Amino acid sequence: MTAGLWTNWVLPGIWITLQLTVYSAALAAVVAFGIGMARTHRSRLVRFLAGFYTEVFRGTSALVLMFWLFFVMPVLFGWALVPMWSAVLALGLSYGAYGAEVVRGALNSVNPAQREAGIALSFTPWQRMRLVMLPQAVPEMIPPFNNLLIELLKGTALVSLLGVADTSFSAYLVRLATQESAEVYSVTLVIYFVLAFVLTRGMRALERRSKAGIGITAPAPAGGAR
Repeated sequence: MTAGLWTNWVLPGIWITLQLTVYSAALAAVVAFGIGMARTHRSRLVRFLAGFYTEVFRGTSALVLMFWLFFVMPVLFGWALVPMWSAVLALGLSYGAYGAEVVRGALNSVNPAQREAGIALSFTPWQRMRLVMLPQAVPEMIPPFNNLLIELLKGTALVSLLGVADTSFSAYLVRLATQESAEVYSVTLVIYFVLAFVLTRGMRALERRSKAGIGITAPAPAGGAR
């Protein structure tokens, strides 16, 4: 693989992949917290609507949704999206539905006595959620969120089917130019691994910080204290 192909195709492709991951993850986080908290709402109607959203988008292929947003929505509504934003919407809405279940489960795992303490202190429902429930639930959310983030990173390769020059599409172009399949796709595997490794380390640091914020410290190494 020549330096020119690396500079002109692969590096810009990595940048596109990072943008897709960041934008889609931001949308997925908003959806996950919004729908996940709605799943624990007192109103049965709110819980039903949130559950309906979750079931629909968990049961829908992100790839098909991406194609629907790009090809069908302009025909039905006259709203045309560029391929990248079609991918961001499809990935964010789909992975946000999975994240909503993570949020719901973490909130339900908080000791009910904590909620009762917030009521005794005359906190509003939003204050109980913001000051009592979320600080204790967020550390439990981060490990499964880390898995979803890595799956989202790998899912960004779907956008290559719309012609967006992400890492996967750039690798395909380089393979066509050089006819070196083994080298090109081996390098591509390493690129995705490095990106996933960096994201994992960042999420683990965030997990340690969130646990420290509520007084949970990491366990000491076995045999370290004598």
